[in-house]
Amino acid sequence: MPLQVALIDAGTKFSQHPNRGRILFSSMAPHKKSKKSKRELKNLKKRKNVNGVVHVEPKTIESDWWDTFWLKNSSTQGCSVPNDEAEGFKYFFRVSKKTFGYICSLVREDLISRPPSGLINIEGRLLSVEKQVAIALRRLASGESQVSVGAAFGVGQSTVSQVTWRFIEALEERAKHHLKWPDSNRMEEIKSKFEASFGLLNCCGAIDATHIIMTLPAVQTSDDWCDPENNYSMLLQGIVDHEMRFLDIVTGWPGGMTVSRLLKCTGFFKLCEGGERLNGNVRTLSGGEEIREFIVGGGGYPLLPWLLTPYETDGLSASISTFNAMHEAARLLVVRAFSQVKGSWRILNKVMWRPDKRKLPSIILVCCLLHNIIIDCGDNLLQDVALSGHHDSGYGEQFCKQADPLGRTLREKLAKYFHHSKEKAPSK
Repeated sequence: MPLQVALIDAGTKFSQHPNRGRILFSSMAPHKKSKKSKRELKNLKKRKNVNGVVHVEPKTIESDWWDTFWLKNSSTQGCSVPNDEAEGFKYFFRVSKKTFGYICSLVREDLISRPPSGLINIEGRLLSVEKQVAIALRRLASGESQVSVGAAFGVGQSTVSQVTWRFIEALEERAKHHLKWPDSNRMEEIKSKFEASFGLLNCCGAIDATHIIMTLPAVQTSDDWCDPENNYSMLLQGIVDHEMRFLDIVTGWPGGMTVSRLLKCTGFFKLCEGGERLNGNVRTLSGGEEIREFIVGGGGYPLLPWLLTPYETDGLSASISTFNAMHEAARLLVVRAFSQVKGSWRILNKVMWRPDKRKLPSIILVCCLLHNIIIDCGDNLLQDVALSGHHDSGYGEQFCKQADPLGRTLREKLAKYFHHSKEKAPSK
């Protein structure tokens, strides 16, 4: 039987996460009992909050973490770390210092509202929120082991594990507004950008899926998780806009599924089929034909009234060739988005060693949220870290034969329109 995991259908709806709000902390070694004066005990009781949790005021909090980190890691052998400190910051954490500050503001309340539970460095100082965020971002960005990341910051492996998960839970909750389906005004802007860039009238986005490869303990192996390339993997499906911003993601499903089957398991599919999504203004061509809202997807997806795939054979006619070329140019947006996410947040592009599959969807979601936050903050995506090849290197695309008659009709209308527009366009 397939293993139970937390399914995330973000943009359509966020996951009802079984572990949300429940975090297991590793305990510190017990302190030796010491005699306390009555005044000390009285002050200690005053520091209890309504939940009965004791908040002990730290004597020192490590605030100079970046200077220490930069001095220690800027000249690491075998790494091409930029000499400029600002560029170096972005090299290590994928975000500018300004965006980093914004991310800290999102999670600050959550990270300081819980007992620190031993989150200290080797010098005995409590970790600041900024250092906790930096540890988590470095773990996600590098994909290196918790031991390696801990060594770079002067903390232990258990601290890296604890800090990273605290950060993931906090950002998953606090950054929801960075991944949502656009309202009608925003969608009109997206459609106009697709038309201006690719000539696609009423196109609302591009869809694709990728595999997140992982290993499973022998006792948990399942054919459901074994994909066509004999890897154990989890699928991530995303829809992006003209800026490669994720509008909707779905993850948590086994890698053995086809993308067409994955699509039909999503809330997005149900909303589109029920007429509740991609149901905005239609475009009327000069001949009176109507073009409804749609998204574009690769040949692995079914041809639907609201999801247009390319013609399987490219050379049948000039109109088909023109449509396929324009379709492919737009679809490459989501291909590039996945290459960017997997390249920026390398934890998604390395084989995850026996991951907790209840937590893995949250890790994937947070990496997509971070991708969107960078775009929304006007920060630059680091192009040189994107994967040089396809985001699913080694995976062949299987062509889906399913074709809805209404989808065929819409595709034919657009193909003829593109071809006629191309013929009428003045030659340069």
